[in-house]
Amino acid sequence: MSEVAKKEEGKELSRFRPATDILEREDGFHIFMDMPGVSKGDMSIDLEEDELTVTGRSSQCPAPGEKYVEAQFGECEYVRAISISDIVDRERIKASLENGVLELFLPKVEKIQPKRITIEAQ
Repeated sequence: MSEVAKKEEGKELSRFRPATDILEREDGFHIFMDMPGVSKGDMSIDLEEDELTVTGRSSQCPAPGEKYVEAQFGECEYVRAISISDIVDRERIKASLENGVLELFLPKVEKIQPKRITIEAQ
């Protein structure tokens, strides 16, 4: 389930695919990703062609005077790529982060309403 990514300092950094829920509603797609320990500044969301890629790095360090006796959460990197279809309005994608859960909203393209064309006589 995990791969190993190299960290700048040369340490090995575990890479995980975050637990993800994707809901389709009338207005669009709502995506929820669990990324504990990742702050807004340590996360990036990139849209390239038909692929939305989310990456984030968790860096949990003990406070001064503390040391880990056991650490199961530690530093890690989250990576998830999602294919985007043509029904998603790419210009209106939104993201928010709260309590370690990233929420992405991918709105659907508004349907073009039928329109009657007026004929002008000369």
